[in-house]
Amino acid sequence: MGSAKRNRKKFEKPKERWNLARIKADNTLVDEYGLKNMKELWKVQTEISRIRGNVRKLLAGGSHSEDVKQRLIGRLVKLGIATNTTTLDDLLDLKERSLLDRRLQSVVFKKGMARTVKQARQLTVHGFIEIDGRKVNRPGYLVDANLEGRISYHKTIDIMPKKAVEKTAEAQEESAPAAEAAPEAPAPATEAAKEGE
Repeated sequence: MGSAKRNRKKFEKPKERWNLARIKADNTLVDEYGLKNMKELWKVQTEISRIRGNVRKLLAGGSHSEDVKQRLIGRLVKLGIATNTTTLDDLLDLKERSLLDRRLQSVVFKKGMARTVKQARQLTVHGFIEIDGRKVNRPGYLVDANLEGRISYHKTIDIMPKKAVEKTAEAQEESAPAAEAAPEAPAPATEAAKEGE
């Protein structure tokens, strides 16, 4: 049967739990990226903190540092967060937004497959999104840079993208003055009909 899986906490709570400035900044990120709750943001912050900690160890010159450095930078290059020319000093400046932009929910919204970030989350959770032919229903899934172009709908869905909604709204505004001017045109035709009688 095997041993039971050992559950572990995937995030750490902020040290300054009731700092108003931190709470406002975190709430802004939660709203901007359509996160469900603070735990999702804390997971990202913990991952960023872990990466920075590994970078600090590498800069201190630990054992097998070159191999670990290549694996660390390789993973971030695969995610599209870093490039092959990125140095360890650059990784110390890594922010939460770098990882939040790679979440499936954010990528679906930026590709225009959903009108809002919250709708992108809903589509993902309900199984409407696939990556390279495989359904993925986790909004927090980190999308590799080479797979970003292979994101598509898993099921057929009738959603007008946000850009198309804006274009139709503009077209309706432009056609509104033309519709107001249209009733004035038939008036001379009716006068001509009366003269013919």
